[in-house]
Amino acid sequence: MSVCQKNKFYYKKPISINMKKNILFLIFFLSMLITNSQQVNYLDFKQYFKNKTMRMDYFHTGNSADEHFAVDRILSDGPWSGSKNVLLDELNLGPYFYEIYDNETGKIIFSRGFASIFGEWQTIPDAKEHWGTFHESIRFPWPLRAVKLVMKKRNYKNEFVEIWSTEIDASKRAVNPSDIISKYKTWTYMENGPTTEKLDIVILGDGYTSDEMDKFHKDIERLTEKLFAEEPFKTRRSDFNIRAVETPAEESGVNRPHHGIFKRSPLSVSYSSFDSQRYALAYDNRTIRDVASAVPYDFMYILINEQTYGGGGIFHLYATVSADNKYSDYIFIHELGHHLAGLADEYYSSSVSYELPSVSVEPWEPNLTALFDKENLKWKKLVEDDTPIPTSWNKETFDKQAIETQRERQKLRSQNVTEGVMEKFFDNQKENETEMIAKMKYTGKTGAFEGASYHQFGLYRPYTDCIMFTRNKNSFCPVCQAAINKVIDQYTK
Repeated sequence: MSVCQKNKFYYKKPISINMKKNILFLIFFLSMLITNSQQVNYLDFKQYFKNKTMRMDYFHTGNSADEHFAVDRILSDGPWSGSKNVLLDELNLGPYFYEIYDNETGKIIFSRGFASIFGEWQTIPDAKEHWGTFHESIRFPWPLRAVKLVMKKRNYKNEFVEIWSTEIDASKRAVNPSDIISKYKTWTYMENGPTTEKLDIVILGDGYTSDEMDKFHKDIERLTEKLFAEEPFKTRRSDFNIRAVETPAEESGVNRPHHGIFKRSPLSVSYSSFDSQRYALAYDNRTIRDVASAVPYDFMYILINEQTYGGGGIFHLYATVSADNKYSDYIFIHELGHHLAGLADEYYSSSVSYELPSVSVEPWEPNLTALFDKENLKWKKLVEDDTPIPTSWNKETFDKQAIETQRERQKLRSQNVTEGVMEKFFDNQKENETEMIAKMKYTGKTGAFEGASYHQFGLYRPYTDCIMFTRNKNSFCPVCQAAINKVIDQYTK
């Protein structure tokens, strides 16, 4: 450095006082912008809500092209168990979304995405011919003042648009603030802290008699421990509380129409939902919600006291699982992926009742993509530079074997073979698929592999294998783990 350069460096023109003020103001302004952007999802809970849960029960009715809402009742559902910090839902999950507006200020003070049985029913052929009515509930903190509830649904562009609204005033006689006095026995399996700082799961049981309550407890322990052996649940175990409510049945088991076995259990769980033999749902929403309200909860699981393979999972409604099947641990974890994080099924060869539209828009599910804009892949940060998009994976060979497998499966089911025979069939399928996928070039890497969500072509999943794709292993891929972590954060921050 020359002397001249040196002197020029050390003898700059002094900064004026006004310039200093401008710089300080700019720094302050930028810091406020950053702070405000970080706090946009944070409201003062006490300014708008009581520490209490409001539940609105309503009827959701319509057909494949039309839908309507009618309020059933508005009542207390016990203390508020959700986060008091993250009140606005920014995860953009679910086909439905509801917002609570404070009437005095016009400000959105609570929101959540969700899915429903009605929403699924709209996609099956029956909805084209008949109207259906389903009982549903939404829950939110108890407002201090009158509010407006706005219900939204995704349109053909996957954007949320308003489809219904109603006014709610807790001071009116139509709203019942009385807490229910539960007649059911409760049990705490895991408690790691205050409900408003943890993700709370309530586990119900259907088809368990009074003499089988010890089995119900053991089923809970066995299945939840399998869950917490897998990531991200293993790492985040301390973020969960798990409680159970006992609902003794008069006889063991639940309704199984495909097998000609008909029962009326306390929670009305039934296989054969949407005429799918393995799909098990419960339609008595009012009873289920009243039972669940015995404990604080954010998410709900129903254990079915059956061996028959089956279960179900609907985002932010509940998940179900047959407790005694050889693959119950897989079903338990897989269905929680649907219920907790809105993860889509990644398999596409199994038969389903839904009428599937052509892929014309990017899916909202966090583990699916249509690759319309592959340069901005939603999980781009997890893809290594040397992984091509889309990513090859021996699809033709896999599909050929999958077609034969599904033919054999349907044949066995039509013959009403025992669950033991079906479990051996699934074992062989697992062995063959695991061996095939292990040899693929990009196995173990995040990419975009064609074939997902009942579509052989046009939709892509992030991994060659994941619990959302096969029964080969119980682990979630990195993309699914990231999605689950975001939901856990929403309830624990």
